[in-house]
Amino acid sequence: MGLDRPSLRRVPGLRFWRLLGTGRGETMTLSADLRRWAMFAVWEDEAALDAFLAAGEVPARWRELAAEAYAVKLAPLRAHGAWGGANPLGEAVVPPAEGPVAILTRAAVRVRSLRAFYGAIESPAVDLAGQPGLLASVGMGEWPVARQATFSLWRSFDDAREYAYGRPDHREVVRRTRAERWYAEELFARFRPFGSSGTWNGRDPLA
Repeated sequence: MGLDRPSLRRVPGLRFWRLLGTGRGETMTLSADLRRWAMFAVWEDEAALDAFLAAGEVPARWRELAAEAYAVKLAPLRAHGAWGGANPLGEAVVPPAEGPVAILTRAAVRVRSLRAFYGAIESPAVDLAGQPGLLASVGMGEWPVARQATFSLWRSFDDAREYAYGRPDHREVVRRTRAERWYAEELFARFRPFGSSGTWNGRDPLA
């Protein structure tokens, strides 16, 4: 995956990107899946993204290597926080849309908070897999530990909100992150998926 960095720095219209390893679970956990990786990217416009997917050397190499690949286009609805010192998505707030939503949560966990963080997220991580409105989810990270993210697709915004705030164990994790200042940096973003291709675990979760 690291071999792609020089090429990505030269891609026209690519404003922000991160290459991410993934865990074996559906959320932030102490695990690694060495056969699966992800890229989160912000583009100047959809045309630049389409050109990259159609003719870019990086996606071409990925297609040669991959047994399975999935891409989803996302329109930001709301984002707050920072990634690498700034918010790559801007501060615009759009009301929740009807239909599926995507949620990205990313955190840089302080070293002194690692034990508390990983001890607290086990229960919400187990609960996530059984949520009725969850379409797909994956735990990702820039590092194997400390810089963690979860990307998830949901049937509706109400389903995602019910998981985030309707379950006592998850509410308690949210409370402790603020009270104990677990994160040196965090980003929370909500998107409207508007296009997808390929499969994720054998299917398109948005189909």
